[in-house]
Amino acid sequence: MNYHYPIDPDWTTEEVMDVVQFFNTIEQAYEDHVVKEQILDHYKKFKQVIPAKSDEKSMFKDFEKQSGYIPYQVVKRAQEADINAKVSMK
Repeated sequence: MNYHYPIDPDWTTEEVMDVVQFFNTIEQAYEDHVVKEQILDHYKKFKQVIPAKSDEKSMFKDFEKQSGYIPYQVVKRAQEADINAKVSMK
């Protein structure tokens, strides 16, 4: 992992942890698999830190440029998946 998470220095420690945990979940979906509920739970916490859609899109693009992973696709696939499904982007 040779990239940095898009973090705002004004966030609280808890907010930073929520955002990092969300992006870790995205990585896990690409590298292995993640249970649908885990993705959606971390996304919900992420949205509490980043409520504006424009800010979300900006962070997603920044993360995608650095990592090659596309958060939007993981969240979308999780939202469309059956209950208790595992999401994998392999």
